[in-house]
Amino acid sequence: MTVHVVTGAFGYTGKYITSRLLDQGIQVRTLTNSLHRPHPFGDTVQAFPYAFDQPDELVRYLTGAEVLYNTYWVRFDHKDFTHAQAIQNTLTLFKAAARAGVRRIVHVSITNPDKGSDLPYFRGKALLEEALMKLGFSYAILRPAVIFGREDILINNIAWVLRRFPVFGVFGDGNYRLRPIYVEDFADLAVAAGKRMAKEVVDAVGPETYTFRALVETIGRLIGASRPIVSVPPSLGYWIAWAIGKWRNDVFLTREEIEGLMRDLLYTDAPSAGTTHLSTWVAAHADELGVRYASELARRRQRHRAYTDL
Repeated sequence: MTVHVVTGAFGYTGKYITSRLLDQGIQVRTLTNSLHRPHPFGDTVQAFPYAFDQPDELVRYLTGAEVLYNTYWVRFDHKDFTHAQAIQNTLTLFKAAARAGVRRIVHVSITNPDKGSDLPYFRGKALLEEALMKLGFSYAILRPAVIFGREDILINNIAWVLRRFPVFGVFGDGNYRLRPIYVEDFADLAVAAGKRMAKEVVDAVGPETYTFRALVETIGRLIGASRPIVSVPPSLGYWIAWAIGKWRNDVFLTREEIEGLMRDLLYTDAPSAGTTHLSTWVAAHADELGVRYASELARRRQRHRAYTDL
């Protein structure tokens, strides 16, 4: 039987990729830090720890697999995890895949990666793309901007703020752009890429382009929580985001994420790689979107609980 490995199959994007592979009769293994997180796959998915500090074990977990779908990464630097560690861990994973004889890697990157960037997220993703290209693998590099869906954090928490506060602040004029892609469309793209052998880099962006201001307006209108949108200096916006994070025992938004937004780094003019409109999806999920706060740190600390409960 054909075997594929998906990192984080019990998490967000990895779950949707895994579901499609299973539907196609492919045997799935996962590498994960969340061995005991509830998931819908029963005993059909073999789960192994990341074991980045034991490369020989990683090789063993990967041996026999034809394709590796790598969704592993961290959103920001934290005392418990850093971009530098994520880069080193991913390089270890790539090398283990090479030793194990994996024939293709489908790697999740980000729009507009740049190894000269002062933003760790975009710099780190660029360094990993470069490393993957030099390994001699068959690869597909997918570059999403924002991936939306039921377990998403950004879109959900915009709705959460709109439901609870009388106004919504945007950084500066709010006219920087985003190209969100639906998680189901992204999973289709990833699985299709796993079937090809050509080396490819794809901007994984959706059919709609929003300014950040228009995105907030659209979400507010569709969930019945339209609010006045006010421009605030980025520094003030950061401290408001910091306060919300403290309140929720989380990191709501970082300075680097604000910078990435305002530099238009979540936008490309590439052809759409998905068909689902965010506006259509938000309208269909208006009753549930933003009812709960979605916590990045809770997902990392409470690995025995499902994302939708955190």
